[in-house]
Amino acid sequence: MKMSQGLYYLVNFFILIGEYTQKIIFYPIFFVREKKIKLPKIQVPVKIKYFLLGCFITSIFVSILQSYFFIRELPSPYNIGKVNYPLSTHIYDRNNTLLYEIYREQNRTPVILKELPPYVAEATIAIEDKDFYKHQGVAVFSGMIRAVKEMIINKNLQGGSTITQQLVKTALLTPERTLSRKIKEVILAIWTEKIYSKEQILEMYFNQVPYGGSSYGIEEASKTYFGKKAKDLTIEEAALLAGLPQAPSLYSPYINPEIALKRRNEVLTSMKNQGYINEESKVKSQKSKVEVLPPKTAIRAPHFVFYSKNQLENYYGIKTVEEGGLKVKTTLDYKIQEQAEKILKEELDKINYLNVTNGAILITRPSTGEILAMVGSVDYFNQPTGAFNVTTALRQPGSSIKPIMYSYALQKGYTAASILDDSPAVFNIAGSESYRPVNYDNKFHGKVPLRYALANSYNIPAVRTLNNLGVDNFIDFATKMGINTWNDRSRYGLSLTLGGGEVTMVDMAEAFGVIANQGYRMPINYFQKIEDNTGNILREMTPFKIKEIDPAIAFIISDILSDNFARTFAFGSGSALEIPGYKVAVKTGTTNEKKDNWTIGYTPEFLVVVWVGNNDNTPMNPYLTSGITGAAPIWNRVMSYLLKNYGAGNKWYEKPDNIVEKNCYYGRKEYFVRGTENTANCSQSSLATPTPKP
Repeated sequence: MKMSQGLYYLVNFFILIGEYTQKIIFYPIFFVREKKIKLPKIQVPVKIKYFLLGCFITSIFVSILQSYFFIRELPSPYNIGKVNYPLSTHIYDRNNTLLYEIYREQNRTPVILKELPPYVAEATIAIEDKDFYKHQGVAVFSGMIRAVKEMIINKNLQGGSTITQQLVKTALLTPERTLSRKIKEVILAIWTEKIYSKEQILEMYFNQVPYGGSSYGIEEASKTYFGKKAKDLTIEEAALLAGLPQAPSLYSPYINPEIALKRRNEVLTSMKNQGYINEESKVKSQKSKVEVLPPKTAIRAPHFVFYSKNQLENYYGIKTVEEGGLKVKTTLDYKIQEQAEKILKEELDKINYLNVTNGAILITRPSTGEILAMVGSVDYFNQPTGAFNVTTALRQPGSSIKPIMYSYALQKGYTAASILDDSPAVFNIAGSESYRPVNYDNKFHGKVPLRYALANSYNIPAVRTLNNLGVDNFIDFATKMGINTWNDRSRYGLSLTLGGGEVTMVDMAEAFGVIANQGYRMPINYFQKIEDNTGNILREMTPFKIKEIDPAIAFIISDILSDNFARTFAFGSGSALEIPGYKVAVKTGTTNEKKDNWTIGYTPEFLVVVWVGNNDNTPMNPYLTSGITGAAPIWNRVMSYLLKNYGAGNKWYEKPDNIVEKNCYYGRKEYFVRGTENTANCSQSSLATPTPKP
């Protein structure tokens, strides 16, 4: 680049800014002069005048010198399309098996703008830069002010970019989120607008920007998603593609089909608001389904790969992940992943008569939070819903949430021997109908110890307990344990302890992981080591644990969930919740109308979360029985495989020092946190005598 060109366009940049700022700076002076408003005169000594003049001249000289060196380092817009070729990012499992190579090469086929339907450009302009034909590269009052707002309020330097800015950012600059890079982007955008026409800029944009995967440019994106040339795109297809460059992974119809649909409809609404299409066309297009071709990329553990990719993008930015040549050694064990995928498919085939079409499995290591396997659906490549990752989706947990609630109860003074009332109950709630919880078996069991209420998943005692503890207090506790989805507290009531609040499998793994890790929370983690393209280590897994509950409470909950005798009253003996030769803690959960069926279980070494149901939230067959069919047999096979092939024998927890033993109900030993043992008299006279299921 020639220095004179660079300085020329820097001057143009400041002139442009000056045009907008002069009104603010000079108009008040003009107003004062014209209105003949007298300002007080201030006498300044001559020496101070000369000193201030010297400071002013020096600052101008320093600014020019700094601008000279700043401009000298700028790339030239003449190089758009000729530089910044990407390096592929590699994602491996923990044993260095390649899972996915992100954008090994840029598939790029150039298009000519005038050959595209007008609505292709209009869709992009509507959603990305509605003032494209009005500005000179930078939308000062709309884009720049929005960008400043983002920087001040959200500490985000990505807001406010025009199409021209996006083009130079993609084609010429690094992905760093700094003020310096933003200034370069602004100067280069103004420079680019001086060199190229608006049509040329649009054409370069359509040939340069990433649309997800290895698809760079709209022609390859059109082939990837729709199997056609860009000139043959429909309005709704053009709208879908227009929404992708802002965040290709987030808006991907493969990864997040619901979000992709919402984004497409947002583009169509913007097109209507800008006058590119009428209301009838907007409504018709928004009613159409998002139909894309199945992904063809060779990939292992796809749900985990794209989960990891999304995490990487949140940390490093899209450009670094797509083009920076990272080497990511993940926590996943592909051998375990393969076995989990196989088990899920085989078990779902056995129960397809129960209207169960999908399932998901998440395996973690409680002591480190590492993800060992993530199966987000029974078949990733089964479109249109296979790519949807159920492990990160919102689902109601049913009774699988109860161990979290009872952990809080123990923290607030309850014990495993506390007597709970399982009799008919009516809760009057202001502004809504009375709440009458019922049990899974539609029976009442009288006075029952907490251990047996939890082990047999009785609903009414759980609701009574939550009523005593307080819903808001429980939400606070669950949030500390790892549940991050109960943000709108006005939505939740006492049914929260029966699964009335949606959660994700990932959050449930983290919350149960606190109990499985003896009271210490380990954030869920996907990587062991991340290196840059020269081999320098950028990040390494450094597990840090946060104590959330007393280890004694975790021990008691784990003991209850592993108590095969205690749960026989509801599940019988020899159920799918037992693994012969091993002690395991496990809890099931089934929602109303059987839309969701869960089993979550763990040992000190492994934690397995299993869900089965239907992506469209339709109910499963009523004959599905929690603990016998559905998620439980899948969980049993997965946990059995882990313990027999990767476990260290029948490993269990040592009793914490503050655990006290006491003979209690049914002639069996009970555990107490020291200081609470005398709150229960363990008298069996007031208890009903339950009958175990055969």
